[in-house]
Amino acid sequence: MKSWRFTGTNEPLRLAELPEPTAGPGQVVVDVKAAGICHTDVGILTDPGWMTMLAQVPVTLGHEDAGVISRVGEGVDDFQVGDRVAICPTTPAGCPGSSFDGGFGPKIVVGTQALVRIPGEVDFVNGAAATDAGMTSYAAVVRRGGVKAGDRVGIIGLGGLGQIGARVAHLLGAEVHVAEIKEDIWPLAKELGAVDARRSITDYPKGFFDVIVDFAGFGDTTADAVDVIRLGGVVVLVGMGRLETTIDAKSLIVNQCDLRGSNGGTPDDIRGVYELMRTGKLTPVTTTVSFDEVPEAIERLERGDVVGRLVISYE
Repeated sequence: MKSWRFTGTNEPLRLAELPEPTAGPGQVVVDVKAAGICHTDVGILTDPGWMTMLAQVPVTLGHEDAGVISRVGEGVDDFQVGDRVAICPTTPAGCPGSSFDGGFGPKIVVGTQALVRIPGEVDFVNGAAATDAGMTSYAAVVRRGGVKAGDRVGIIGLGGLGQIGARVAHLLGAEVHVAEIKEDIWPLAKELGAVDARRSITDYPKGFFDVIVDFAGFGDTTADAVDVIRLGGVVVLVGMGRLETTIDAKSLIVNQCDLRGSNGGTPDDIRGVYELMRTGKLTPVTTTVSFDEVPEAIERLERGDVVGRLVISYE
């Protein structure tokens, strides 16, 4: 089977022919129907700091995966061939695309503890988007941010994660404001339930926000959030646009800012996203590409030419 392989930092993805995987005890083979492409993949390809996070190189990238079980291994009795499933990338089974080969290839072998059933009302493209973008956004807003009805929430970055985070915060009853440098997608913020959108979180008054979730993570975005958060407010850093930031210690201390990192989520977070999707309350904006278009799609993502979540569709 043909798969897009990462072989080293600043090396292009290589299309390689690999043998089809078999399911071992407690494992299944998933035929991939959709796989997300995210800024993590851009980071892996361009930033040597990511090498320490990969369990194997070469590896088939793709950590946001949804598909259909085609084989089951010995001892698997809670799933069967034909089940529609997504793969949670944060369980002890490991993360596809780093711990083992992921969805930039047509088949994945994975332990059943990573599987989450996809409701019939949710298609595979959204099913894939929920496994990282959805899960990560939901966990950052709900669990790490503790957002509740009546909170004034700032969302930095309206990309694949930010749009979901903004919508979830709105559905929780928060007053949502968006900081997004690309003014052409400001109308999307209103569609998601946000009150308004501005270029920077610093365009809002200091002390305005109870919670700010930084889905961009470009260093200065996080520093700006710490500067403007209200006394005792929460800043959640999710985005990894840059792997370092410089925080003004005075702002952190004087604002008594509670700065929290948020990484991924749990299968229950994915189920929470699926419930919102199933009811029609959450419909992320997605851009689909074919398997052959993966290298070009990653370049588009790096340039910022993609609206919403970028997903490979195998159908």
